[in-house]
Amino acid sequence: MMTRSQQGRTNRLTRPSIAIAAAVAVTAGVVAAAPDAKTAQPGPKLSLIAASASVTLDSWKEDPGVYLDLGTYLTSENGAFELKVTRKSYKDPVVAAQIIRDGKKTQTKALPAGLVKDFSGLPDFAQISVIDAAGKSVLEKTEAFCPNNASGRVRPDAPANSKYPQSCPVNPFTLGSVWGVENGWAANTYAGYYSDAVQLPAGTYTAKISVTKKYRDLFGIEDKPQSVKVTVRERSWEGEGGGEGVSASSESSESSAGASSKTAAKSGHDAHAGHAAAAPAAASGHAGHGAPARTDAPAAATTGAGATFNVGHGPYPPAPPALPWALKKQATEKGALGRQGFSAAAVGDRAGQTDGSRQAPGVQPNAKRPAGKATVPDVPKPDLRSLPAYGITVSDGYEDVPGKDYLAFSANVWNAGPAKLVVDGFRSPGKELMDAYQYFYDADGKQVGYTPTGTMEWDPRPGHEHWHFTDFASYRLLKADQKETVRSGKEAFCLANTDAVDYTVKNANWHPDNTDLSTACGQENSISVREVLDVGSGDTYTQDLPGQSFDITDLPNGTYYIQVLANPENRLKETNHNNNSALRKVVLGGKKGARTVKVPAHHLIDAN
Repeated sequence: MMTRSQQGRTNRLTRPSIAIAAAVAVTAGVVAAAPDAKTAQPGPKLSLIAASASVTLDSWKEDPGVYLDLGTYLTSENGAFELKVTRKSYKDPVVAAQIIRDGKKTQTKALPAGLVKDFSGLPDFAQISVIDAAGKSVLEKTEAFCPNNASGRVRPDAPANSKYPQSCPVNPFTLGSVWGVENGWAANTYAGYYSDAVQLPAGTYTAKISVTKKYRDLFGIEDKPQSVKVTVRERSWEGEGGGEGVSASSESSESSAGASSKTAAKSGHDAHAGHAAAAPAAASGHAGHGAPARTDAPAAATTGAGATFNVGHGPYPPAPPALPWALKKQATEKGALGRQGFSAAAVGDRAGQTDGSRQAPGVQPNAKRPAGKATVPDVPKPDLRSLPAYGITVSDGYEDVPGKDYLAFSANVWNAGPAKLVVDGFRSPGKELMDAYQYFYDADGKQVGYTPTGTMEWDPRPGHEHWHFTDFASYRLLKADQKETVRSGKEAFCLANTDAVDYTVKNANWHPDNTDLSTACGQENSISVREVLDVGSGDTYTQDLPGQSFDITDLPNGTYYIQVLANPENRLKETNHNNNSALRKVVLGGKKGARTVKVPAHHLIDAN
């Protein structure tokens, strides 16, 4: 079954913790009052609230640290709170502006230059102070705020669904994002994926949370800090499942893959530096690799903030969704302590709660393969573009292919629109390959044409196990003169919307389908399948997958370029074929069996 893996951050094969967004239905007692019509100013009224007066947080003995999900939220009334965050190119800094909508009028208010430096959210938005039971200050910190974080309605007459994306992008080559808190909704101020654990011994504390002055002044937020009683309890994996097991506490929905996020990150960065679990990345089209080993402590169930997708194809299982904090407390107070039954009953999308934890059904292909004359009508088409490679690492072949050296990388091809890419595959009975067709649609969404566009093939390798559309992209390692020296064997892909690359382009879909990699690309016995790359989204293949590497065993040290080339045979019809290539410079060093790689910054993007 398809799984996902988050991009590593060191120059070895890694697997840090993965976060999945979870939304919150804020419970009774925290409903924000509507602003007075006579005194309300144009634009949204923002307020900081606390879902409850107390929280219980866990610190694990094997990997001590507490994640400060304190259950505080920013509400938006009198309109939605919306920010547009962009950069013109990788040579330009990130800029942000507030979009204020008043009926048919739209006002754009530029945020101060340099305030927002990336796409993770508003930096230093929340100020957190913690004192212990004796009244001593033990912690002062600030956290970034992603307005797209775990959100839910704060009043029943608010819009049933938020129009804004469910997370802030984590791909280092993101180009544009939209952040927002829907009118009558609230977003969790906890930084989630971007937050580090803090050291707090078991005991009781009082946390004071406030919005920092620069944001209060910028957005007109009243200075009303929230106080939350915090109980920190120390726990151990021993006796609670260990390894891949989980806590039996009713305060978590960690199912079968829970551990602390930091433990998962640690096992990714440290345990797998030379571990056989990373071996699939060493393959470059090689067969014979067994299923990759699981991490010692897979990612924890998330607590309400982080990337909904933005995680790419990979062989490791993602973190299971956690219950939003307010729902955990609500259910606990009602006595719903049965972990498995409680998790199944409380997690999922329904009226007033959109936590993204459902397993989305795969998009459905046409009932029959197309008939009649193939035509490519004059209607909007997709525009496929490549991002520069990242997550670049070196490894040897481990015990699978001893004596080999590999350069592994993550790659993304995205769709700049203005139309989504839709490809259906149909298999004739008994045939191993599917025939693939690209479809075209008019402005009203009516299918108006199609063209044959190659084939789809079943990929049985661990970490894949789905239908791949052939000739979607090509990976090549170029010499310093940018002439080809090595080509990756991988040129077939399962298309899925794993990354929000630029949600500011025309017709960008902020809520794409086909993000659930367990359903996106069919089963081995599928008779037909539909694969979609929506406008604004990209498809990442991470560096720990078979085929995501080059054999560099016999290459001399020196400068090379990794080329990611979309639509290499021009079989897919798109608006522009001249922007399909992206290069990333690398410098190989070391000696056989101990090769090294240096990855210079790509303009302003210093992410390996």
